[in-house]
Order: sequence, then structure tokens, then C-alpha cells
Amino acid sequence: MRRNLEPAENLQILSSNYMGNLAYISGTSPFIVPMTYYYDRESHTITSYSSEGHKIAAMRKNNAVAFIVNQIETVADWQTVQVLGTFEELKGIDAKHMLHEFSEGIKNILSRTKGMDSEYISEFSAKIESDCSPIVFRININEITGKKRES
Repeated sequence: MRRNLEPAENLQILSSNYMGNLAYISGTSPFIVPMTYYYDRESHTITSYSSEGHKIAAMRKNNAVAFIVNQIETVADWQTVQVLGTFEELKGIDAKHMLHEFSEGIKNILSRTKGMDSEYISEFSAKIESDCSPIVFRININEITGKKRES
């Protein structure tokens, strides 16, 4: 049986995961890439970071994006949430603040859901801090929809 997810279920899925797929347009072509993310309940946005490259250049030109998070147990037991929104590049103190929130949020999710030890979590934080001037961005959410299939 398939059904639409309730708004609270959509937010629960966004809040309890940290990997999704970002869709953006470059020129006339769509692209989809995996992305580590953090859903910030306070600002109702999705935060991530990247280095300079194709994705960032494309989103600077066309800020319309989509983002999908899937939780798949089996072919007959899955949930998916789709977000439509706009790319916003963060700078200065806002970027530093959200990068910190991103790091703390991911560490919290990993600790809570995966039981990851502090060594793994420290390695994750070190990776963020070692990236040369990461570009921090968020997706301002315009619409969220979700579906669920359960046997």
C-alpha cells in the first residue's frame, strides 16, 4: 500500500538522516549528486557545503533545486521525501555558524542512530575543518512532499 506522508513524517525523515540527493540544472541539463546534509528545524532549511566546482557554479546561475531523501528497507517497504527549494550561498559569520551547526547536527545523528564512536565522529569533523574554504550553502525550502510504501 502506498500513501502520502503527513507533514510531520516528512520532517522526521529529513531530521533523522544525513545523506540525500541534490538535483540542479546546469545549462539545459539536469544533474543529480549525492550530498551530506543537515536539516535545521529552527530555520526550516537544509544546510550543506562543497568546494568550488560544477554544482556550485550551476546553482549560482539557477538557484532552483530539488532534494530527495530515501529510506529503503525493501522494494515493498520504503519512504521518500522530496524538497523543492532555492540555493542560497552563505558567507562570513553566517557560513561559519551554519557549518558548525551542520557538523554538530551530523555528529548527533550519527551518534544517536548509528551508534558511531567518537573517533569516527572526530574524523568527520576534521574533514570539514580541513577543507580549504568550503562553500557553505542552504536550501530554502518552498515545498515538501513524501510517499511511503509498506507491505
